[in-house]
Amino acid sequence: MTRHDTPRPALAGLNRRQALLATGALGTGLGLPGPGRAQAGGQPPPFSEAAAGLTVPAGWRHQTLPKVPRANQFEIVSDQGVKVLQVRSNASASSWICPLALPLGAQPWLHWRWKVSRPVAGSDLRVKAGDDYAARLYVLFDLPPERLSLGDRLRLQAARVLSGAEVPAAALCYVWGQAQPAGSSGWNPYTDRVRMIVLDSGAAQAQQWRHHARHVGQDWAEAFGGEMPPVGGLAVSADTDNTGEQAEAWFGDLRWAASR
Repeated sequence: MTRHDTPRPALAGLNRRQALLATGALGTGLGLPGPGRAQAGGQPPPFSEAAAGLTVPAGWRHQTLPKVPRANQFEIVSDQGVKVLQVRSNASASSWICPLALPLGAQPWLHWRWKVSRPVAGSDLRVKAGDDYAARLYVLFDLPPERLSLGDRLRLQAARVLSGAEVPAAALCYVWGQAQPAGSSGWNPYTDRVRMIVLDSGAAQAQQWRHHARHVGQDWAEAFGGEMPPVGGLAVSADTDNTGEQAEAWFGDLRWAASR
């Protein structure tokens, strides 16, 4: 991958969007969500089987951000006869989150498809003002505190207290970008606990479905190293609150699989 790394930013400066995003996925206490809240078998409920309309399907939850005045609009719509999730973002940000309790084991590949109306022109993973994307997919991890340095544990605890949220100890974030080409990766400009990976970029393939399969274990190893912790949740989003732009994204079903 093309890298665009800068010196790792302090966790204490965590973006509130990143902090609040994890609240629904990782529960109100430390550790993975309880069995009653996590999805059986680790598979997120498919959008293709949800009822059309604005109602959030069972197994997903809408996570708004207290410091962001406008939330995205989410709707299950039909696209060529198949139901998908549509996200409309207009100077706004919020996410749909699916809690999971998933040691990847024999199913390390995450499959999905997405498309966007247009890229966010100001999107740039190198700077805080560019932390907006036409489409985002987060994989949130429950990293045990003992895997962190003392400094990181203290900063993480401070971030959780300041944000009032269960900030993830680590996350991968796949995005449709603009300033960087597909294949680029780098740390989120607010925190070194979120690794950004650009899978699609620019307008050339906008309005087209793009299919992706990622070996999450390999992406974890490249970003963080060491044994990968269990996956605590998935989140889908678009966000334009920093740039004030407008964008639409569509997500097909997400599923874990044994192979590409």
